[in-house]
Amino acid sequence: MARLSEIEDLLIDDLTKGVPGGAAPFCLRDIGTKRWNVLREDLPLPVAVLKESALAHNERWMTSFLELSGAVIAPHGKTTMSPQLFQRQFDDGAWAITVATVHQVQVCRRFGFNRVVLANQLVGRQAIRFVLDELHKDGGFDFYCLVDSVDGVDMLADAMRNHPLGRPVNVLVEGGTMGGRTGCRDREAALSVARAVKGAAPHLALRGVEGFEGLIHADTPTEQEARVGAFLDLLVDIAVACDRESLFAGAPIILSAGGSAFYDMVVERFKLAGLDREVLVVTRSGCYLTHDSAMYRRFFAQVRQRTPSVDDLGEGLRPAIEIWTYVQSRPEPGKVILTMGRRDVSHDADMPVPELWFRPNAHAGPERILQGCRVTELNDQHTHMTVPTDSPFRVGDMVAFGVSHPCTTFDKWQLIGIVDDDYNVVSAVRTFF
Repeated sequence: MARLSEIEDLLIDDLTKGVPGGAAPFCLRDIGTKRWNVLREDLPLPVAVLKESALAHNERWMTSFLELSGAVIAPHGKTTMSPQLFQRQFDDGAWAITVATVHQVQVCRRFGFNRVVLANQLVGRQAIRFVLDELHKDGGFDFYCLVDSVDGVDMLADAMRNHPLGRPVNVLVEGGTMGGRTGCRDREAALSVARAVKGAAPHLALRGVEGFEGLIHADTPTEQEARVGAFLDLLVDIAVACDRESLFAGAPIILSAGGSAFYDMVVERFKLAGLDREVLVVTRSGCYLTHDSAMYRRFFAQVRQRTPSVDDLGEGLRPAIEIWTYVQSRPEPGKVILTMGRRDVSHDADMPVPELWFRPNAHAGPERILQGCRVTELNDQHTHMTVPTDSPFRVGDMVAFGVSHPCTTFDKWQLIGIVDDDYNVVSAVRTFF
């Protein structure tokens, strides 16, 4: 169980974005007692919220998918960097939490998470020192990192010789793609790294093979899926070759990949790996919890096409994150300016998606956005939205936007309120970017 009381005891005041001006300092755990409501204009806009009903639905959906597939999940914590959400994922049966940087490992350790996958190479004196110190202090800390070069293996082994632990550091050989990010480009390169790990015993232990397929691009979905499939086959090929040479230490052999776009392909290919020893298939989707209104919505439609059995799980994933903002100007008949910008919402994949609008003291509840409304530009603190010239928007109306790529919305907010379906703020999460 994580140590979340330190987060719940954090003092929040009006220096935190999204908190009303003049609010006296209060503990984060008490935010629900404020009885704030977004639609009642109790909060300054823009404000980011998470819908509890969507979070709970997505948790149930992923649990059902994992039961269907036989895989386990180590969700990528970099998506939210919220230990409170990490704990929800562990409560749902997550095998580990995945991170991308040593800072993120530090956050996990600060709040008591004991199984962490660093889906990256562990390099640099300070980074290695921190991890080895944590392993030395806590025999229950189960840590994994990646290696993709003999130099990287040698660096870790040398550090271990100078800082003996009495147990090895668990590593996964990383496979990669030509022109891509990190990772061995072919089986022979991966075998060279795996043999170096075996030679570095008892300081290092090869526990499996890993890769990330989410950055593989192509001109069409069919071609992209073919390239992803070929890459997953490479990872299996590496694992089979390592197994034949008895390079793995212990069991089960971990096969891990799977961002938030192709996790269905990952579990299907890895289940058929055909290794002689037990295999643990670890997928790492981080965005399933909040989903989104554009990029991952499109990816999920492709999951349904590739894997029709997911339809047996009922309704798919729901967008859980919204950014509420005000109409602050209508300078032209076909243009609306809103109080949200690049510092509030992701824009690296798609522009924000207008979803709902609400007129305080006039509407009974949020209404679906009108056809023809589209964000065309973001400034630091302004959104440009094209609207039909006869649309009813006026200054003071509230508009809710869905996001594309949740990761780069979360990192813009230290505090995100969790709301019920009536937009009452019932709790909140803290992020640590």
